[in-house]
Amino acid sequence: MKITDPIKNITSLSVGSGAASKTANTDKAAATPQSPAASTVKLSPLSSQLVSLQSQISTSSAFDTNKVEAIKRAISDGQFQVDAGKVANELISSVQNLLQSQNNQA
Repeated sequence: MKITDPIKNITSLSVGSGAASKTANTDKAAATPQSPAASTVKLSPLSSQLVSLQSQISTSSAFDTNKVEAIKRAISDGQFQVDAGKVANELISSVQNLLQSQNNQA
């Protein structure tokens, strides 16, 4: 399993070198060199669950492609009909929820 470091990717700095380590090592008396074997990392069982969930999310689709294709075909065939009443009711409901959440925050 490949593990990537998102901070390393963002800042383009390698861990333990560059500007970040220079600022961390300004106090020479407190800084003691460590060998890589001296450091250990313990991961909780929750971390493996998070990795599993992340892989499931990355492989799942955010929408149903079959449904999208069916809607595309209905539009191109001229058979797609919009229920204006339903759209209006959902729009009103969304606005009411938004106003309620703003009132609760105030």
